[in-house]
Amino acid sequence: MTRRYFGTDGIRGTVGREPITPDFVLRLGHAVGRVLMQAGERPRVLIGKDTRISGYMLESALESGLNSAGVDVVLLGPLPTPGVAYLTRALRADLGVVISASHNPFADNGIKFFSAQGSKLPDAWELDVEAALQQAPGWVGAAELGKAWRLDDAAGRYIEFCKSTFPHQLTLKGLKIVVDAAHGAAYHIAPKVFHELGADVIAIGCAPDGLNINDQVGATHPDALVRSVKANHADFGIALDGDADRLQMVDAAGRLYNGDELLYVMAAQRLRRGEPVPGVVGTLMSNMAVERALTERGVAFARARVGDRYVLEELLGRGWLLGGEASGHLLMLDKHSTGDGLVSALQVLAACVERGMTLAQLLEGVTLYPQVLLNVRLNPHQDWKASTELARVTAQVEHELGHQGRVLIRASGTEPLLRIMVESPDPEQADRCARRLADSLRG
Repeated sequence: MTRRYFGTDGIRGTVGREPITPDFVLRLGHAVGRVLMQAGERPRVLIGKDTRISGYMLESALESGLNSAGVDVVLLGPLPTPGVAYLTRALRADLGVVISASHNPFADNGIKFFSAQGSKLPDAWELDVEAALQQAPGWVGAAELGKAWRLDDAAGRYIEFCKSTFPHQLTLKGLKIVVDAAHGAAYHIAPKVFHELGADVIAIGCAPDGLNINDQVGATHPDALVRSVKANHADFGIALDGDADRLQMVDAAGRLYNGDELLYVMAAQRLRRGEPVPGVVGTLMSNMAVERALTERGVAFARARVGDRYVLEELLGRGWLLGGEASGHLLMLDKHSTGDGLVSALQVLAACVERGMTLAQLLEGVTLYPQVLLNVRLNPHQDWKASTELARVTAQVEHELGHQGRVLIRASGTEPLLRIMVESPDPEQADRCARRLADSLRG
């Protein structure tokens, strides 16, 4: 059975179009409830959401669907995705649900799930839910219907958890930090975390109105953070996305640091402390400069498919702790079971405070290679894998790059596009090679 509704990170789409409609979400909640009920005990599910106006509608539908299958529901209100994962584990719930479309605009929404251990669920579980969606509903009797209640201190519990990941002997006193929550789920949480650890906090992107999530703010639009850091003469800037599982950072000079660089900082800091770092997991898009810098320090580097769930799978399979994506999804499995923008920022700040160094100083000698990305639209039924011309040009480009660069060619999962990436220390070479590969398909 193939998945019809689940993508790489739950179910996502435009509100009002299937599957992001109240009737489908009601059925989805019922199907999830029936899968949970197979365990034989009365399940309990936590539901959190971001700040999109559609969250109210979808939350009600999901709650009703779960209740109709005999499942109890705890409503957490607006809470970051990693906060829901943490509370699912801490409260011994059977499942955590997040209503969010992450970094997408407000007109989109989605639903993703966490296991009782606070981690992403396997494909097999998603297939079970999809199978249940194809079955006729099986309502429980009136006496067996699930109940629902609200957890009023969900945000406070998560704030304390985030602070607990910061070394107790360190403080952020004396630092001015701009915090951009993308008008999203961390709007009432992120500023408090850094303030309570001693920082002078300037909050932007912390005034959601249901329509402005990710709108020219946050990790996907870091220009606002850069401007604010410069204008306020701040020491650091921290940008999250709408559900706060993604992180970008800015230093006092206004320089932006992506997930690859921040991942290196966290790994290097552990090495300086004498902690074992057997390996780090990146993705097919991770920058080659970071891979080289880590391997030169004796740290193995493995690449997973693009998507934090695949990074997590690779980490678990290898027994490693650190991984992430350039987009800012970072995982530290000894700190949290899933990617967490706030916890990641605290680990990077701890490295800066403990060493008394700036981000630029911690990354001295690590310069990201230019990456040229081109999208080539494919003709209907065009089999790019069978193209002898593409294969010939690819071999030529790889020979030209040698060990100083690399080529990545992959099909888009959502559009009839072929994504071509060439990475090289020489930006002109990367651009020239990428265009040669694209032209080989157009000819």
